[in-house]
Amino acid sequence: MSNHPRAPCFTEVSLNKFLRITANLRYLAMLENRQMRHLFIVLLLLGGWTACTSTQEDTFTDVAASVSEVERPAYALALHGGAGVIKRANMTKAYEAEVREVLAKALVIGEDVLKAGQPAEQAVIAVISYLEDMPQFNAGKGAVFTYEGTNELDASIMRGKDLSAGAVSGVTGVKHPIQLAEKVMDESVHVMLSGEGAQTFAKEHGLAIVEPGYFRTERRYDSWKKARAKADAKPQMSENGKFGTVGCVAMDKQGHLAAGTSTGGMTLKRWGRIGDAPIIGAGTYADDRSCAVSATGHGEYFIRYAVAHDVSARMLYGNKTLEEAGDEVIYAELKKAGGDGGIITVDKNGKIHMPFNTAGMYRGFVTPSKRGVAIFDDENL
Repeated sequence: MSNHPRAPCFTEVSLNKFLRITANLRYLAMLENRQMRHLFIVLLLLGGWTACTSTQEDTFTDVAASVSEVERPAYALALHGGAGVIKRANMTKAYEAEVREVLAKALVIGEDVLKAGQPAEQAVIAVISYLEDMPQFNAGKGAVFTYEGTNELDASIMRGKDLSAGAVSGVTGVKHPIQLAEKVMDESVHVMLSGEGAQTFAKEHGLAIVEPGYFRTERRYDSWKKARAKADAKPQMSENGKFGTVGCVAMDKQGHLAAGTSTGGMTLKRWGRIGDAPIIGAGTYADDRSCAVSATGHGEYFIRYAVAHDVSARMLYGNKTLEEAGDEVIYAELKKAGGDGGIITVDKNGKIHMPFNTAGMYRGFVTPSKRGVAIFDDENL
């Protein structure tokens, strides 16, 4: 009998080991960063062959985990302030600078929360609460008006760690609807509250309540008067009033994900209309196994196509990357159906993708190594 060690052969690899190898090859195919792909190959060559021995069956899994940790930033955050007909020709330089400053400030607010090691949902709430106070956007102060000349606000939040979620719709006196959504998530047995019941819940939990006039801005009110003058019995949507929703997605230092969305809805909406923003799976979704998503656009389409959940599902069940899943939904499925809008997304590895099929989307992102804000479709982040 030869004293030379017997070379391991593929036929002796257990089914469990084979599945581990297959999973890691699939992970290799999904890596989009060329340097990380090369590093992964080197690590596989160094340690992968021993996966055929009985003492090293976890090698491939350990390699994948180590590469994932190297590739993933400590934290990541993206935000949006609405998508739609947003063109340079229709915006003054002063207003553009104003909006960019607000977006940049919101990124700082969210990043500070994540730097401090707080959960992703707290960064999302901090960012959206700030944007709800900014009259440039259709959420909180500055929300669009209904057909009757009132403001009805919607919001939702979801935590990817345990799939907990909270949402509110049709609230009229809550200063920060996103904070009310958080209370619904953490301090009730429900997922969504609406109207007067949501208002009562907010008061019982000590949230800031304001008079309806707080949400009014002259810019929104003037737009409502012009739109109302043209309206008939059927509600119409203006190009600006259709969009303006705010949202945020984040990955914290523990690798957990969260997403949130807040909006004043659609200009001239009637009969208690509710869009996608407070609908979990349509305008908001987060799952630590895949990604976090916040949407903005024509809500009816986002509801019908379950846009936020669809992105996650394509990643989980179709092995799509974040970019592939988002692009398929926004540029193919949604656009083909006539739906306008966009999404911000972050996956479990901290990768950010922000596709939209309109002329512009107020957006921004931040990681430990880079940041940026943009408005128009010809700006690359």
